[in-house]
Amino acid sequence: MRIVGRASARLSEGGPFGVSGLRSDMGFQFAETMAGTIEWDADPGVKHPFSFEVTAEAASTRGYLQDGKAVLRGVVHAPPLVRVGDAEGTITIRPLVERIIRYELQFDGDDGKTYELVGQKDIRWRAPVRSFTFLPAEILDDEHRRIATCQAAFDLRHDWWSFLRSFRSL
Repeated sequence: MRIVGRASARLSEGGPFGVSGLRSDMGFQFAETMAGTIEWDADPGVKHPFSFEVTAEAASTRGYLQDGKAVLRGVVHAPPLVRVGDAEGTITIRPLVERIIRYELQFDGDDGKTYELVGQKDIRWRAPVRSFTFLPAEILDDEHRRIATCQAAFDLRHDWWSFLRSFRSL
């Protein structure tokens, strides 16, 4: 089917706007805090507080719509390994096609070694609140061995408004 007209021609040429009406050459960002507990494999049964605060940034809406990936930057709190560690990684947000939100976040421990948080929200449309807010994760050492398990959640009651207000176009 051929579309005729100026607006149609702009769309078919890939003009400045994508299908959603957002400028495809612009990106976006948002901030998120997840908190819960961490249990170290070396100390089973003992839970410590755990949290991370990150800002996700996609430089291009078009790129994000293709692969669902955004860059994460922020801090991790995982005592006693790290009180406050700078963190960087990626988030993959694919709730419709793959039904996942995956976090891969590298950070330095207080011991100078690099660690990685790897976790995934598996989206279940019969339980959307829990599946969008609960994150089971693991902490891996620099040789990709699991050293801890985490359970974190987005505090919907207290953080929803600040989460919405954090969305920005770039």
